Amino acid sequence: MDILLTYDVDTTSPEGRRRLRRVAKLCEGHGLRVQKSVFEIVTDNKTLLQLLDHLDTIIDTDTDSIRLYRLPRDGFDDVQTLGTSQVQPHREDLVL
Repeated sequence: MDILLTYDVDTTSPEGRRRLRRVAKLCEGHGLRVQKSVFEIVTDNKTLLQLLDHLDTIIDTDTDSIRLYRLPRDGFDDVQTLGTSQVQPHREDLVL
């Protein structure tokens, strides 16, 4: 499935900045960063549930926010971009 994941982590404290780095690093292991806090992820249900569980252990649910959008199958194949943004190769292997 194709997932668009966005996050907003409160970085007004050192703990928040650490959470931000941890969330970003975790997301980088699952998908492609297309903007500072936006990732396009191709995954299956099991891996998505694991990702969400891990994110839930990182974030502060009182101050941070994660939004997940499930796109139609192959939804990333029909992306329109403007400016410096480029279409990403989602179904190729990720190098970690």
